[in-house]
Amino acid sequence: MEATNKKVAATILLGLAVAIACCTDAQTICNMTYADVMACKPAATPPNPPPPTSVCCAGLSHADLKCFCKYKNSAILPSIGVDPKLAMQLPSKCNLPHPPTC
Repeated sequence: MEATNKKVAATILLGLAVAIACCTDAQTICNMTYADVMACKPAATPPNPPPPTSVCCAGLSHADLKCFCKYKNSAILPSIGVDPKLAMQLPSKCNLPHPPTC
């Protein structure tokens, strides 16, 4: 019976850890939170992406834009549905100074 209680407690703790990790902005990519990246996702998703939103541009304004060059040929952005080529165009579309040159 004690082993079962420990398994239940461990399962609950694991579930809480996953919920906290997935539902907070603890994860970042190049100083952009996951929420910021997701705000930009529609503008970087083919075939006919809309212009980036003000929320997306605000997130990009705080990002380390040169850092994104590391993801240009990575499978990470496509794995979340973001086209790297379209993503690299976002700083210019947001009229941010000094867009990255990779």
